[in-house]
Amino acid sequence: MTNTLYDALIGRHAGQEAVFLETDDGSRITYAQFIARAAQYSHVLVQNGVSPGDRVVVQAPKRWEVLALYAASLQAGAVYLPLNTAYTTEELRYFIGDAAPKLVLCTPDAQTALTPIAATSAAALLTLDAAGKGSLAKAAQSCPEEFQTVPRGPDDLAALLYTSGTTGRSKGAMLTHGNMLSNAEALVALWQITDADRLIHALPIFHTHGLFVAMNTALLAGVEVRLMERFSPDQILAELPRSTMLMGVPTFYTRLLGDARLTRAACAKMRLFISGSAPLLAETHEAFEARSGHRILERYGMTETNMNTSNPYDGARRAGTVGKPLPGVEVQITQDGQPLPQGEIGMIEVRGPNVFKGYWNMPDKTAEELRDSGYFITGDLGRIDDQGYLSIVGREKDLIISGGYNIYPKEIEDVLNDIPGVLESAVYGVADADFGEAVCAAIVAEPGTEVSQEVLQTEVAQKLARFKHPRHYRMLPELPRNTMGKVQKNVLRREFTPS
Repeated sequence: MTNTLYDALIGRHAGQEAVFLETDDGSRITYAQFIARAAQYSHVLVQNGVSPGDRVVVQAPKRWEVLALYAASLQAGAVYLPLNTAYTTEELRYFIGDAAPKLVLCTPDAQTALTPIAATSAAALLTLDAAGKGSLAKAAQSCPEEFQTVPRGPDDLAALLYTSGTTGRSKGAMLTHGNMLSNAEALVALWQITDADRLIHALPIFHTHGLFVAMNTALLAGVEVRLMERFSPDQILAELPRSTMLMGVPTFYTRLLGDARLTRAACAKMRLFISGSAPLLAETHEAFEARSGHRILERYGMTETNMNTSNPYDGARRAGTVGKPLPGVEVQITQDGQPLPQGEIGMIEVRGPNVFKGYWNMPDKTAEELRDSGYFITGDLGRIDDQGYLSIVGREKDLIISGGYNIYPKEIEDVLNDIPGVLESAVYGVADADFGEAVCAAIVAEPGTEVSQEVLQTEVAQKLARFKHPRHYRMLPELPRNTMGKVQKNVLRREFTPS
C-alpha cells in the first residue's frame, strides 16, 4: 500500500537535485535536501509518540523547515494542523484542547504559556524560531535522512483545518489524502503548471491558500518556489522578471498597483497571476490588466473543500466571477435544498472528490452541512450565468472574510460586550479594496456612560488576533432591529459604512 499524498507530492522527487525552494537569505534547497529533512522530522515525530492518525499542531514562523514538517507529517501518517501565527494563547487553548494532538510545535517565546496547555492533551512540545533553530532542529540533527513511509490511503485524514462560522466555536474540517490530491491534480492541469514554472510565494503557510493551493500544486508539478517570509512589494517586484507565477489575495494586487515599478516590462516573463481568499473588486481587476498586461485569474474555494471553481487559463477571465467548476467538481444553486433555474440567486452547494470528510468531533454539524447526496452547503449565496460562470453575491450568514481570513462577528461581539460601559455591539463587514472586507463594530454604550475607542481597541487587542480587530468603530444610540428584535446588519452596512 502506498501513501497517497506523500508519494504523489514528495516521494516522487527522491534524489532530484533541482532547486525546490529559494529563501529570503538566498538559501537554495533542493528537492533531495527537502526530502532528507522531512525524513529526519518524521523520525522526530515518531520519537515523540506520534502514530498514524495523530494530530500535529503547528504555530510557527514561515520557514522552509515548517513545510518539511508538513511533509514529515504526511510521511509518518499523521494529521497536520497548522494554526495562524496571530492566535493568542486563549485561542490556542481551544484548538489544542479540541484536536488533542500528540505534538505541538511553537516558537520558543510561546513555550512557557503553551506547556500546560499541551500537557492537557499529553502532547510533546517542540520549538522552532524565525532563524530555523529550536528543539525541533536539535532533535533532528542526529536522525537518519531516510524514513520508511507509513502507508495511507485516499480516505485517511491528512490535515485538520479549523474554520470559523458565524455561531459557535471554530470547526475542524477533516481533509483526506484523496481530497487534497484530487484538488492539486485538477489545478495543475487547469492552470498548466509545470516544472518550468517559478512561483512567488508570499502567502502564509497556515492557510489553505498558501499551503495546499500553492505548495501542493508546486510539489506535484516540480515547481521552483521563491519563498518569502511575508508580503513585500519590493521583493515581489524584484522577483517578477525571474518568475512565472504569483498566487495572492486582493491586498497584494492593490499594493502592487500603488507602485510605479509595476509595468508591462516588469511582468514580461510572468504567465499567471492568481487571486483568491477574498473578493477582488472589478476596478482592481481592470487597473491591474492596464498596468501589467495580465488579467488576474480569480478562483473560489473554502477550507472544507479547497478549490471549487476557477476562471479559465485559456478563455475569458471575467471580473466579478469566480469562474466555472473544476474538473470533477459539481456546483449547484439551491433554495431549501432544491436546484434553482440558471441565473437565479441561491445557496451555493458543491460536490466532488475535493469535499471534506466532515467536522472533527461534530457529527451533528457535519450532518447539517453535508447532504446524503454528497453536496456540501457552503453558506455562500451565488448565481450561475448563461456561460456557466459562478458569481458570489453574498453570504447567508454574517461571516467576514478580510485579507483571506475567516472572521465570525460573534466572537468579536462577545469581547466587546464584556467591556465595562458597553451595552451591546454588532460587528459586520464592509467592502474594502485592500482586504476584500473590513471589520466594523457598532457600539451602544450603557445609559449615562461613554466608552472611548482607545479602551475598545486595547481590550480587543488583549483577547483577539490582530486580523480580527475592527478597523472602524461607530458609536450609536441603539442598533437597528426588525420586528422580531433581530439586529439588521444590512442596515448597518448601508447606513454606517465608513467613507
